[in-house]
Amino acid sequence: MRKVALRGLRARPLRTILTAMSVVLGVAMISGTYVLTDTINKSFSEVFSQANVGTDVVVVPGEVDEDFYSEPAPLDDALLSRVRAVDGVAAVAGGVQDDISLRNAAGRTIGGDTTFVLAHQPSPLDSFEFVSGRAPRAAGELALSAKAFQEEGLKLGETVTAVGAEGAQRFRLVGSATFGNVDTVAGFPAAIVTLPTAQALAGRPDELDTISIAGDDGVAPARLRAAVAGALQGERVEVRTGAQDAAQQTADLEEEFGFIRTALLVFGGIALFVGAFVIYNTFTITVAQRTRELALLRTLGASRRQVLRSVVLEAGLIGLLASLLGLVGGLLLAPGLRGLMKAVGADLPATASVIATRTIVVALVVGVLVTVLASLVPALRATRIAPIIALREGLTAEPRSGRGRIVVAALLCLAGAGILGYGLFGGASGSGAAATLGGGAVAVFLGVALFSPQLVRPLAWVIGAPMQRWAGVSGRLARENATRNPARTAVTAAALMIGVALVAFVSIFAAGLRGSIDGAVDRAFTGDLSVVHKSFGSTPPALADAVQRVPGVAAVSSLRFSEAKVVGEQETTGVSGIDPATLAQTYRLKWKQGSDATLATLGADGVLVDSGYAGAKPAVGERIEMLTPAGKRVTYTVRGLLDEGSDFGLLGGGLVVSNERMAADFNERSDQFVFMSFAAGAGATTTRAAVDRLVATRFPDHETQDREQVKEEQAGQVNQLLYLIYALLALSVIVSLFGIVNTLALSIFERTRELGLLRAVGTSRRQVKRIVRLEAVITSLIGASLGLVLGVLFALAISRPLEEEGFRLTFPVGTLVLLMVAAAAAGMLASLWPARRAARLDVLQALAYE
Repeated sequence: MRKVALRGLRARPLRTILTAMSVVLGVAMISGTYVLTDTINKSFSEVFSQANVGTDVVVVPGEVDEDFYSEPAPLDDALLSRVRAVDGVAAVAGGVQDDISLRNAAGRTIGGDTTFVLAHQPSPLDSFEFVSGRAPRAAGELALSAKAFQEEGLKLGETVTAVGAEGAQRFRLVGSATFGNVDTVAGFPAAIVTLPTAQALAGRPDELDTISIAGDDGVAPARLRAAVAGALQGERVEVRTGAQDAAQQTADLEEEFGFIRTALLVFGGIALFVGAFVIYNTFTITVAQRTRELALLRTLGASRRQVLRSVVLEAGLIGLLASLLGLVGGLLLAPGLRGLMKAVGADLPATASVIATRTIVVALVVGVLVTVLASLVPALRATRIAPIIALREGLTAEPRSGRGRIVVAALLCLAGAGILGYGLFGGASGSGAAATLGGGAVAVFLGVALFSPQLVRPLAWVIGAPMQRWAGVSGRLARENATRNPARTAVTAAALMIGVALVAFVSIFAAGLRGSIDGAVDRAFTGDLSVVHKSFGSTPPALADAVQRVPGVAAVSSLRFSEAKVVGEQETTGVSGIDPATLAQTYRLKWKQGSDATLATLGADGVLVDSGYAGAKPAVGERIEMLTPAGKRVTYTVRGLLDEGSDFGLLGGGLVVSNERMAADFNERSDQFVFMSFAAGAGATTTRAAVDRLVATRFPDHETQDREQVKEEQAGQVNQLLYLIYALLALSVIVSLFGIVNTLALSIFERTRELGLLRAVGTSRRQVKRIVRLEAVITSLIGASLGLVLGVLFALAISRPLEEEGFRLTFPVGTLVLLMVAAAAAGMLASLWPARRAARLDVLQALAYE
C-alpha cells in the first residue's frame, strides 16, 4: 500500500502541490514567527551580554509587585558612594538609558526617530570601543555609535542636536564607537554622553537605572554580590552578578515581547485552520473520484486498514512536503514580518536569522498533523467503499448529508455561542479570555460549515440569478454546477468564509472604535490645541511649561498615566494624572457625583473614581489604599465620581489623581497628552503659529494638533493596526483561494467528458472559460456572504460588554460592500488557470475519456 500511495502522488503532482500549498503558508507563518522572535531575542541577549562585559555585579531597582507593568522607581545616585565603600570593589559607575531624538545640522533625524542615550562608563566597565576620537568628558560632548556616524557622513567636531527632557540641546561630536564588535546597540543608534548629561536628557537628575561594579582581582562575582547586597540591605534594590543580570534581562524581554509571538502564531493558526478545510475537501473529492480504484484494491484483497493507511500515508507525505516548504518559506517570511512590525512603529532589531530546533520540530509536527487530521474523515470514508463498486459503472462514494450532520452543526453553534458568552461575561481576562473567545469562534465556524450545504442552493440561486441574466446559458450552467454537489461547494466556500468573517469583524470593530474616539474627542476636548509626540513617545513636562509662556495661551493641562494595586483587589487598575487647576479649561469632565469645582479639593490626598473602575465602587468620602509602582503605600480620599467610562473617556477609566501626586507617589513625571486653550481675544492663527515655532525649535520631535487633527491622529493609529491585521489575515484568504483552484481543477478532471460534449455541441472556448469563472465567483460569494453574516454577529457580541464604556458599534457599509466585491474578484482570479485548462481540453480525447 505504500507503493500505491507513492504512485498516487506521482500520478497527480498538480493536486499534490496545490494541496500542499494550503498548509505551506500556515507553516511558513508559524516558523517565520519563531525565526523572527528568536532572532530578536538573540539580538538583545547579545546586547545584554556585551553590556556586562567587564562587569562583575549589577544593582537594579527592585520590583514592587510582579503584576505592575510600569517600571519600578529608579535608584538614587547617593547609593554610588555606599557601593564604592564595599570591600573588594575596584570600580563603580552609574548607568542611565533613555530614548531621545538626535538630529544633524540640517534638522534631519539621525538613525531614525529613536536613539538610545547612554551614560559613559569608565574602564573596565565600558562596553564601547572608540574607533575614532574619544569618549565624552564634558557636558557639551557626545559620541555616536559607528554605524550612524558613518551612514550620516558625520565628522568629528560637528554639531548635532539631541532632543531630550529639556528640549533641544546642541552637542559637539567627539568620537564614534562600536558596541563590542557591532556598530549599533540592538540595531539602534546610541548617543554616549557623561552621566550628568544623560540624567538631564532623560529628565531624571540624581537618579540611576543601574549601578555597575567591577571587583578587585581575585574577588569572585558571587562573593562581591553578597557583599554589595549586605551594604544595601533595606533598600528596594536587586543585586545580581553580571551573568545573572544578562540572563534576567533577556528573560524579561522575551516575556515582554511574548505578545508579538502569540499574536503572529494566532494568525498562523488561522491560516492552518483554513488550510484544513482545503485538505478535507481535496481528499473528499479525490476519494470520490478514486472510488473504482479503491474498490478494486478491496477486490484484490486489500483490507480496510490497508486502504486507510494508504490514504493517511498519502496525506502524511503531502503534509511533510508542505512542512518542509513552509519551513523554508518561514525563513523568507521572517524579514517581511519584521518590516510589517516596523511599518506600524515597532522597529525591532535583528541579527542573522536564528533557526532553533524547536522551530523545525514544531513546523514539521504541526504541518503533518493538520494534514493527517484533515484527511481522516475522507480516509475513513474510503474504507467503507464496497468491493462490488469496482464492477459497476458510474458509481462514486460521495458523502451523504442527513439529519445527523444538521444536529451536530446545531450543537456546535450553540456550544460556540455559549463559549463566546462565557469569554465575554464570565470574568476571564487577558490571554484566558482571548483563548476562550477563540475556542468559541472555532466551534461556530465548524457548526456553520457543517450546516452550510443546506444553504448552498438558495444562496447560489440568489447570487447566480444576475449572472444568468447577464451571461445566459453560461451563467445558468455555472449556477447549476455550483449546486451539483452542495457539500463540496460548502466546504470550498467555508475556507473563504473564515477569512471574510474575521476581516468583516475587524473592519466593523475598527469603525466603531474610530467613531467612539471621535465622539469622545468632540465631547471632551474643549481646548484649542494638543501637543503630542510624533512617535508615540512621552512628553517632557518642560514642554508644557514652555507652552504656558507663549503669548495668547491661557491654560495648559497635561495628562499622565500609570497604574496601582488597590488593597483588596487582585488586578492592577489604571491611574490618570491631571492638572486640577487647568483641566476644566481644556477638557470637559462628565460627573456622576461632583462638579468642576471638585477638582480644587483634590489636594495631596484626593482621588476621583471613574465609572470604568473595575473594583468595588467606593462612595465619596471613603478612603482607598493602594500600592504604587514606586513602592509606596498611599491612602487617598474619594472626592468625586466621574462617568467618563460611559462615554469612552480619554482619562483611562480608573482612578484620577493630581500630576503632583503622580510625580511624588508614582514616580511618573512624563506627560502623554498636553492640551491648551487660547486666551479670549487672542488670534487663533497667530497663537498657534507661535506655539508651532516653539515646538519646532525646542521640541522638534513633537507636533501640535487641533481637534480634527487629534481625531485624524487617533484614527490613523487605529488604521495602522487595522492594516496590519488585514495583511496577516491575507494569508488565510490566499489559502482559501488555493482551495478554490484545487476544487475547480479536480472538478474539471471529473467533468472531462461533460466539457467535451459541451464543446462538441457548439460551446466556444470563451463560454467554457466563462462557465468555470462564474462558478468560482458564485462559490466565493457564498463563502463571503456567510462570512459577512458571521462577522456582523461576532461584532455585535464582542461590542456588548464595551457599550458600558462608551463604545458605539458602527457598520462601515462601504467597506463591507468592497469586501464582497473583493471576494468575487478573488474567486475570478482563482479560476483563471482552471478555466484556461478546461477550455483547452481536446474535444475528441474528452469524449473518449472514462
